[in-house]
Amino acid sequence: MKFNTSLPKELKPYFDKELSAYHEGITNGNLTLAWNHLERAHIIGQRYPIAHTLIHWEMLKFGIKIKNGKEIIGQIPRLFIGGIKSFVGKIPVGNPGGANVPPLKPFPIENDILEIFSKAGISI
Repeated sequence: MKFNTSLPKELKPYFDKELSAYHEGITNGNLTLAWNHLERAHIIGQRYPIAHTLIHWEMLKFGIKIKNGKEIIGQIPRLFIGGIKSFVGKIPVGNPGGANVPPLKPFPIENDILEIFSKAGISI
């Protein structure tokens, strides 16, 4: 069993870029675009406990901001369990992390994100 810890330096710029785009979308009131970047950050960081937990925290705050009860309730268990599953390497690859999708279901990964993983030497 492989224990994952922190986000590799090769992924950090891409993760940070998605988080920045998320915050910019929130600031500009473009909630759909903001959410898309948060999901992308989730896919990039979901293998690493700190990054994974941070994204679920941001998703919880987003749910509160838009007053979406389903997202708020759905993020609470993800916030506590997501990082643990990352640590032990048991994540549903490609899952975007929102409460609108099953938490354990894998999803296809967009080609540009697959390319990011490839450049970073991370196999999916």
